[in-house]
Amino acid sequence: MNRPSWRSQLSRRDWLKLASAGVISSSMSGWIETLAADVANNPERKRSCILLWMSGGPSQTDTFDLKPDHKNGGPFKERQTSAPGLRISEHLPKIANHGNKMAVIRSMSTKEGEHGRATALLRTGYMPTGAIQYPPIGALLAKELGALDAPLPNYVSIAPYRQFSPAAYGSGFLGPMYAPLIVGDMQQVDGQQRDPNAYEQALKVKDVDLHRGVTEDQADSRMDLLLEMDREFVRKHPGVASASHQSAYDRAVRLMKTAAAKAFNLEEEKQSLRDAYGRNLFGQGCLLARRLVERGVPFVEVTLAGLNNNDAGLAWDTHQDNFNRVRRLSGALDAGWGTLMDDLKERGLLDSTLIVWMGEFGRTPTITPQNGRDHFPTAWSTVLAGGGIKGGQAIGDTGKSGEKVEERPVQVTDFLATVCLALGVDPLKFNNSNVNRPIRIVEKGAEPIKEIIES
Repeated sequence: MNRPSWRSQLSRRDWLKLASAGVISSSMSGWIETLAADVANNPERKRSCILLWMSGGPSQTDTFDLKPDHKNGGPFKERQTSAPGLRISEHLPKIANHGNKMAVIRSMSTKEGEHGRATALLRTGYMPTGAIQYPPIGALLAKELGALDAPLPNYVSIAPYRQFSPAAYGSGFLGPMYAPLIVGDMQQVDGQQRDPNAYEQALKVKDVDLHRGVTEDQADSRMDLLLEMDREFVRKHPGVASASHQSAYDRAVRLMKTAAAKAFNLEEEKQSLRDAYGRNLFGQGCLLARRLVERGVPFVEVTLAGLNNNDAGLAWDTHQDNFNRVRRLSGALDAGWGTLMDDLKERGLLDSTLIVWMGEFGRTPTITPQNGRDHFPTAWSTVLAGGGIKGGQAIGDTGKSGEKVEERPVQVTDFLATVCLALGVDPLKFNNSNVNRPIRIVEKGAEPIKEIIES
């Protein structure tokens, strides 16, 4: 008679306690498999995710890992958060109020310092090599957490800047049904400062309202006819392009035929709340993200890619004038993200929504002669907050100077596996790729940050 192993008899809570105490190594064979299987089979752990993407690579030394007693620190001061001992930038006061719900990972360590390749790595977990079309984490999580017949898309990308890595904003080998609905594309609205109200139009989904004088019956007849023609075309011309077109059409029809499109109508919100989020593309994008997760969208991302025309979509790429630019960006970030957490908490959604803050890399602790900071993938910061996370703590240490990880290095795969587990998704699950090779959601060998996964 085969007896179950002692490992299989431990609950996930027991595993986390033993692992956190150092009794079980996180790299021990079977640990992540046991944990992943448990969370994936627990429907109560399924959550929504909001990714706040900082295009250009934000300076960790001026946001979440300050060095006030070192020459690398610059002029910014620290601010105590609501969690004892956890300090962040003085320019993030609203965010600091939620320190008890935040886990700051200060020991991210990667090797890619080029914008496009680093963007692909952080968003997919894989380097863009060979013929495999790796899907971004948004598409992967939309597939795991969403429903194909949902009235709203399962993946919405707000104000993305896609110029340097377009594939990292698609759906890869998962196909068009998991592609994001793009709202407020930065390449189309980068002149927003010439028109301060341009974000209003940018955040609306185009062409979901009926033309004046067209009744619903007439519209239904026209759409049915077009659908029939589309199906015939796809039958005669099978392939990705035609399937993508049909998927986009089906999604548009669902939006037109339901009240779901009202999610994009920010005018339904109180003007005071809109003011609190910030009257800019990022702030209003955060408000839209709240409205979407409130209506069941499992994955929404909001990009902070620029505040003026000079940012060229890489707002955090502060090679020059770092401190003035980061101060301005921090104001928009604090209003948008801080109010988002206030709003989610007030509506009872914060504990079921994971917020991920990251860019493609960090910036050099040393300050350049141009008063800037250059690309720095060696030691930098990301943040997880809200649902599924044990907040009030910082993970890792970059020492007094911030120039290298001195404690608890975290790789991209470790970070993304942690995101998956916090959301109740098995990071070791396979998907079949475009070259008929099974690919894991997160590459094998990842070691999740067990200290911050909510038990």
